[in-house]
Amino acid sequence: MARAATTSDAFNAVAEPRRRDILNYLAVQERSVSEIVDAMEIEQPSVSKHLRVLRNVGLVQARREGRQMLYRVNAEAIRPLYEWTKTFERMWQHQLVRVKGRAEEKMKAKQG
Repeated sequence: MARAATTSDAFNAVAEPRRRDILNYLAVQERSVSEIVDAMEIEQPSVSKHLRVLRNVGLVQARREGRQMLYRVNAEAIRPLYEWTKTFERMWQHQLVRVKGRAEEKMKAKQG
């Protein structure tokens, strides 16, 4: 089965680590391309390419302010990613409970 293009949907778009880094950076506040370039230490053409992919799948929105383009996360478009990962939350919680239980058993054994 052929791999889907990275521009086809949000899941494929965030498969690229740099795009996830950019989304994390934009999660705090709206940023210009030059701010992203400086913070990510990536060349401007690469940042623009990643932003274009993220924008095409709807994960970021852009607006023009004077000569700058400002980008921000589109929280509603990220919802499917969140909901999908949330399905695994029960498994993670179960694992954390087990780890906590084992740590408490070891502490009791040391004390007793």
